[in-house]
Amino acid sequence: MELLPSEILATNKFDQCVLNLALINICNQESYIGQGMKQRYNAWKAETDEAINNPWLDLHQFTIYVPHPDQKYENMTLEEGLTLGYNLEVEPVLDRNEIPYDIPEGGHFVVVLKQHKVDDSFRIAATGIFVRPLALLSLDVVTDPEEGKYHSLVVQHPIIRDYPGDLQQKLLQFVNQEINMRELPNVVGYVDQAENSDYRQPSWQEMYLEGQGLKLF
Repeated sequence: MELLPSEILATNKFDQCVLNLALINICNQESYIGQGMKQRYNAWKAETDEAINNPWLDLHQFTIYVPHPDQKYENMTLEEGLTLGYNLEVEPVLDRNEIPYDIPEGGHFVVVLKQHKVDDSFRIAATGIFVRPLALLSLDVVTDPEEGKYHSLVVQHPIIRDYPGDLQQKLLQFVNQEINMRELPNVVGYVDQAENSDYRQPSWQEMYLEGQGLKLF
């Protein structure tokens, strides 16, 4: 059965802000999810007795949970959890055949799960690719799960104002493996505290105001 318009990912400001803040956290290696990725990666390499390298060169899956805006949690507010990135999970992809994309080095698999009602379970809302050098999510948003219908959505980092003019072309070339990650502009460095010590990660409140049209960055 086709989803209602209100059930489709990113059709409202709340969903859009959750995706924006998730992308912000994923891009920042010093964030909760960035630190978690390093820990999982190091543990994985220790188990397999393989050399530890740059974890971004190995394929990972990022899972983004989009909660209902009225969902309550113990010991912290929803806004605090979203700011810290507690709605994100990451794990190495051990078998590339288990994911529906042929992702080149520098890209990572993304699954987005959405909660439609308070205290309800999460259902798949989108799959796609995180392209780290470009600091963006390229998603296939589910519109009809039974018929397998979807539409494409690109989520750009809300703080980066100087994306290259040929961004869509670069993204398409990368996904089609016509160019590699080293040929992409490394715009992510500006919004990664591991590379830019002057960068300050915004809060949920700032992102929500930004989503309402106030220019804070």
